[in-house]
Amino acid sequence: MEKTKIDWCDSTWNPVTGCLHGCEYCYARGIANRFSGGGDKWSDDNLFVLDEKFYTEESERACPYPYGFKPTFHRYRLDEYADKKGRNTFVCSMADLFGSWVPEEWIMKVFEFCKKAPQHNYLFLTKNPGRYIELENDRKLPWADNFWFGTSVTRLSDKYTWFTEKKFHWFLSVEPMLEGLGEMIPDSAKPEWVIVGAETGNRKDKVVPEREWIESLVSECRKFNIPIFMKSSLEEIWGEPLIQEFPEQLRKDKS
Repeated sequence: MEKTKIDWCDSTWNPVTGCLHGCEYCYARGIANRFSGGGDKWSDDNLFVLDEKFYTEESERACPYPYGFKPTFHRYRLDEYADKKGRNTFVCSMADLFGSWVPEEWIMKVFEFCKKAPQHNYLFLTKNPGRYIELENDRKLPWADNFWFGTSVTRLSDKYTWFTEKKFHWFLSVEPMLEGLGEMIPDSAKPEWVIVGAETGNRKDKVVPEREWIESLVSECRKFNIPIFMKSSLEEIWGEPLIQEFPEQLRKDKS
């Protein structure tokens, strides 16, 4: 669990890293490959498990992504911050914990250690929200006030899911915003929070959101009284103070 520049959370915690989605705009892949320890060159496997920190032969410093962006379960990270002061924690910012390739055992272990440190709010984010439903159908998805299940949406065609049987906390992350989303929030499926941001970096085909797209999303959120959080990547596009709202349960000024 580390301090982070991600402005909608306090910390990131990465007991699992790596992803197989292959998104062309992915920021995490570049970071992981930059700080790779070369372990991905030693094997054709796609899943790795580490019980202790990995050190390269050239350095005495631990390597955070020894297998680059290949999915890796860092077991040694599970209880590192169990006794830390409570915070809003983005779980697996460098992975998709709910990707179809992730063993259920990994997910259950992460949930287990989340429950052991209930002082934190845990925010999950995936491009594979159907995995949430699969886990809930088996009664394995934690139903607690400090668990928040998010879906990453970039286009109107992206699917997201919601829960009707139980009152799970759920949210949408529209980042990077690749097109206008129109009236994307139906009456029957209102998230508790919406995060929106633009693609960063200098990718050749980088998409810069139009202000009208953002205005439309803000209008949707206002219609349903949904808090919206604009990431700092929208500063030049929005052109005025950013709207950075939190749901009541995640507000930092509740006291």
